[in-house]
Amino acid sequence: MYAQVSTHVTLLNRLVDGSDLSAWTDFHRRYGELIRGFARRRGAQDADCDDVLQDVLVSLTRAMPQFSYDPQRGKFRSFLKTVVDRAVYKKLRQNPPDSSLDAFDGYDAIGEGDGDADAAWESEWRHYHIRQAMQTIDVEFNQSDRLVFRHYVVGGKAPGETAELLGVTINQVYKAKSNILKRLSELIARQVEEEG
Repeated sequence: MYAQVSTHVTLLNRLVDGSDLSAWTDFHRRYGELIRGFARRRGAQDADCDDVLQDVLVSLTRAMPQFSYDPQRGKFRSFLKTVVDRAVYKKLRQNPPDSSLDAFDGYDAIGEGDGDADAAWESEWRHYHIRQAMQTIDVEFNQSDRLVFRHYVVGGKAPGETAELLGVTINQVYKAKSNILKRLSELIARQVEEEG
């Protein structure tokens, strides 16, 4: 059984509608940590990351009644990056990490087209997909397999050490790793396809 996750297009349509308050909760749940993580990578403090998230939600709330997503014009991730990047820029401009004028050189330092911003967004986007897929893994796999995966794959413990620590065979360690990695690949591929 697969956990049902609505696509970004479905979610966007729900946001455009304006009367679906749960759509904003879903958006926050799905993209909140992505937005905060990107802001953090760009130099925002934790409190500023929360402000960036709120600014993104306010901007989207204002824009959604006239919004029409067209995948021919670009990917959803690019659209979201633009909105988030602008909110981060605005916040960092208000509270630059180093407030001296020499240290803050305008939008080029942190704005659109910045290779560091692009790399930060791509890294956060990958983490976002992994977090989304891991929610399904947590539902579909038993606790023993998930623990093996976390110790062996995520934690980098040796197969024998993982087997001994968790009281399973080395074969079970390899099997859990293989099954979960295969499923993660499928889930992430589906998520990327749904992005358009």
